[in-house]
Amino acid sequence: MANEALKTAVKQIVGHAKEGRVDEAYAGYRALFSGPEFATYRPEDQRQALRLMVHAKRPSGRPSEVIVDAHRAAIPLLTEMAAAHGEPADFEMLGMCQVMVGDEKSASASFRAGLNIERARNPQSDLCGALMKWVASV
Repeated sequence: MANEALKTAVKQIVGHAKEGRVDEAYAGYRALFSGPEFATYRPEDQRQALRLMVHAKRPSGRPSEVIVDAHRAAIPLLTEMAAAHGEPADFEMLGMCQVMVGDEKSASASFRAGLNIERARNPQSDLCGALMKWVASV
């Protein structure tokens, strides 16, 4: 990550997560993604921060409202990134966030869009396999 403010925020969030302060970590993600500065960062830096949250291992059971809110805050960013860049991994993260907030219809559409792009690029990729599993699950 190139931006120092972003690096600092992510380090603090990851620190909370490592200390077992899950709700504080997700509150940090929500604040980061909701702030006006986040949209000004390079797409690859945004993607890296979003990936940390979306692909993080979460506690078992029903997610807390803080976790759901953090995913909700990521949806507009990922929607814009997916539309602007057409990266299948962005569609996967978008769909994962939509599942987390209970919007399975939109998640299905996101996973299918990502799968169509990835199938055309590399039907044997791990991402293609992951997207197929997501499509089958929603």
